[in-house]
Amino acid sequence: MFLLERVCPLGNVIVSVAFAFVLSTPALAARRPAPTGDAPQYEALPLQRSPQNHLLVRAYINGKPAILGVDTGAPVSAIATDRRTHFGLLPNGVNSTVPSRLLINGSFNSVSIARSLRLGTMNLVDEPLVAIDLGGGKAGQRALNEPEIDGILGADILFPTKAVLDCNKQLLVLKMDPRARGNVPGFDYRGFHGVPMHLSAGYNLYVDGSINGRRAKLMVDTGAFTTLLHSRFLRQMKIPLRNTPFSSAGVNLKQRGVQLATISRFSVGSLVMPSSDIGVINLEGLIHGGLLNATPPVAGLLGSEILHRYHGIIDFGTSTLYLRQ
Repeated sequence: MFLLERVCPLGNVIVSVAFAFVLSTPALAARRPAPTGDAPQYEALPLQRSPQNHLLVRAYINGKPAILGVDTGAPVSAIATDRRTHFGLLPNGVNSTVPSRLLINGSFNSVSIARSLRLGTMNLVDEPLVAIDLGGGKAGQRALNEPEIDGILGADILFPTKAVLDCNKQLLVLKMDPRARGNVPGFDYRGFHGVPMHLSAGYNLYVDGSINGRRAKLMVDTGAFTTLLHSRFLRQMKIPLRNTPFSSAGVNLKQRGVQLATISRFSVGSLVMPSSDIGVINLEGLIHGGLLNATPPVAGLLGSEILHRYHGIIDFGTSTLYLRQ
């Protein structure tokens, strides 16, 4: 999920635009060619932090430079619909094992193929990218002096490459050969709380936590500029909500209001955070598959501000989130 605050031209209303995806098939987890000989085993990519707390990586799509948002909440990587022609993306062939379109929040979005998606020295061949409308998001980026992104780097690339994403040091390390044994070097987890991440059928990552003592799961979502909790969950707990002049929209979803709640005890794994105000939104349509009614329920999104503040490191190879007080 990619969230962006946007200043509306009418008054001082601020709109947060959310790009959420549902993976209906594992076929988009493309095969990665293994390097041979003395090829390097890892690729370390510096990331740029935008004013809205998004992590951006520079890439090349079919030889042309691109800026992608690194989004752990997006099961599939994406391209802006208005950038497909610029990058010369090919329509998905009828004989491809990859679906030609995906069902996203009740509507179908087409899938295009990038002949080459290069991240540093790693070159991914015939990479599928789902086309999404970033029109509203781009207007917000211009209003807030955000770099305009061309697309999204999602979990379908981060998982097969056993990536390690350091949200505080702004570093993304990819494993060139996923078959190579051993952990990614250069990371010291002493003093960190290791929190196991659970992978859902929809290709999303969740961690166990609690809100005012009640157990819940949270989606690990670097695409969300802030942490957001589900309004129904908080109403069930009788936690008071306060209105704000904010609203939110998503891919193929209408805008919805954002509220605030004061959470006195918020924890992720064994890490307990101090009392704070956290955004509240109706997440139905963004979190699917009955997860909002599960035991424990998925109660919200663990966003970039907490991952940055608590030195979050996301290890896709071991499915572990590391946080430090």
